[in-house]
Amino acid sequence: MAVYEYRGLDKAGKSVSGIIDADNPKVARARLRKQAVYPTEIHLQKKGKTTRGSGLNVEIDFAQYFQRISGRDISILTRQMATLLGANVPMAETLHALVEQSEKQKLKIVLSEVKERVNEGSTLADALGKHPKVFNNLFVQMVRAGERSGALPQVLQRLAVFAEASVKLQSKIWSAMLYPILMAIIGVGILTGLFVFVVPQMRELLDGFSSGGTSSLPFVTQIVFFIGDALTSGLACVFAALAVAGFFVFRWWIRNSGKRSWHAFVLKVPLVGRLTRMVSVSRFCRTLATLLVSGVPIITALGIVKSIVGNVIIQDAVEDASKNIQEGQSIAAPLKKSGQFPPMVIHMIAIGERTGELESMLTNVADAYENEVDTTVEGLTGLLGPLMIVAMGGAVFFIALGLLLPLSQMTQTFAN
Repeated sequence: MAVYEYRGLDKAGKSVSGIIDADNPKVARARLRKQAVYPTEIHLQKKGKTTRGSGLNVEIDFAQYFQRISGRDISILTRQMATLLGANVPMAETLHALVEQSEKQKLKIVLSEVKERVNEGSTLADALGKHPKVFNNLFVQMVRAGERSGALPQVLQRLAVFAEASVKLQSKIWSAMLYPILMAIIGVGILTGLFVFVVPQMRELLDGFSSGGTSSLPFVTQIVFFIGDALTSGLACVFAALAVAGFFVFRWWIRNSGKRSWHAFVLKVPLVGRLTRMVSVSRFCRTLATLLVSGVPIITALGIVKSIVGNVIIQDAVEDASKNIQEGQSIAAPLKKSGQFPPMVIHMIAIGERTGELESMLTNVADAYENEVDTTVEGLTGLLGPLMIVAMGGAVFFIALGLLLPLSQMTQTFAN
C-alpha cells in the first residue's frame, strides 16, 4: 500500500485534510467517500515527502521537516496504544485510530508506514524498528518482548509510565535551568550594549575634557575603556577566535577520548557532578527495572541501558556488569568496583539479586533518586537566580563606577 495526503470537504461542507493508505488513488478516493469525505486533491507521499504536480511543477511540503516528534508525543502515543489494545481492539484498527488522531503530520506518516508493514505481516516491533529516530531501541525491545510473551498491552502500559516519567524529569530540569539561562542572555546583552554604545560616547566626552589622555583617568575607568575597545575594534577578531576555538572543541568532543575526559570532569565538579550522577543512576535503575519486568533478557537490557545513561564513564561500568553476568557473576560487584554508583544503590541491587526482587529494588532506587534530583534542582535554581542577579548588578555597577569617577573628578576641578 501507498500513503496519500488528501484535501476535501465533509458533509457540512467544511474543509478537511489528512492522510490515508491505499493501493492507488482510485481506491483512496473510494475509501474517503465511504467516510463521507469528498476529496478535491490526493497526492502521493514517498519516504516522508509530500509531492504535488509533476515535472518542473512538482511541489514538496517542507513544513514537516520543521516538525519535531518529542518525547511527550511518544508517551501520549504509547498510552493511547496501550489503552486501545487493552480494550481488545485489533492491531490494524488501533494503528488506524492512532494515525487519524495524530496532530503532527510527520508522526502521521510514520504511523501510516508502521500500519502498512503490520498489515503486510510484519511484527509491530520490526515495523517500529524501521524508524529509529522516532522509536528508540528501548521502545522496540520492550514491544518485541511484549509480543513474544503475549502481554503487549501490559508492556505498553509500563512503557507509557516510563516515558511519562522520563518526560517529566527532563521537563523539570529544563524548566529549572531556563530562568538562569534567560538571565545570562539578558545580562550579556545589556553589558554588550553598554560597552558598544554607551562607553564609546562617554570616552569621547571625557577625552574632550581630559588633558592628560587615558593615563590620567582612574584605573577602573581605564579597565572599562579597555574592554570597550576590545569589543568594538576587535569584535571581528573576537568572533573569529571564538569560531576557531569552537571548531577545535567540537573536534575534541566528537572523539571518544575527548568525550570521556569531559564526562569524567563533569562528575568531579561540585554539585553539578552529584546531580549528573543522580540523573544517570536514576535512568539506569528505572530503565533496567522496566525492561526486566517486561521480560527483556538482562544482557539485552543492560545493552539498552548503557546507551541511555548519558555518561561515558557510567556506561563503562554498565558494560563491565554485562560482561560479568555473561561469565556467570553478579551485577553488583562490577558496579561497586567502578566506584561510579553510590553504596546505597550497590547494596539495594545486591539484596535484589539475592532475594530475586531485583526489579522492585531498582524501582525503589529510581523513585528515591528522582525525588532527590527534584530537590537538588529546586535548590540549585533558587541559588542560581540570586547569584545571576548579583553578578549582573556587580558588572553594571563596575561600568557605572568607571564612568562616574572621572565625571566626579571633573566636577571637583571645575568647582575649585
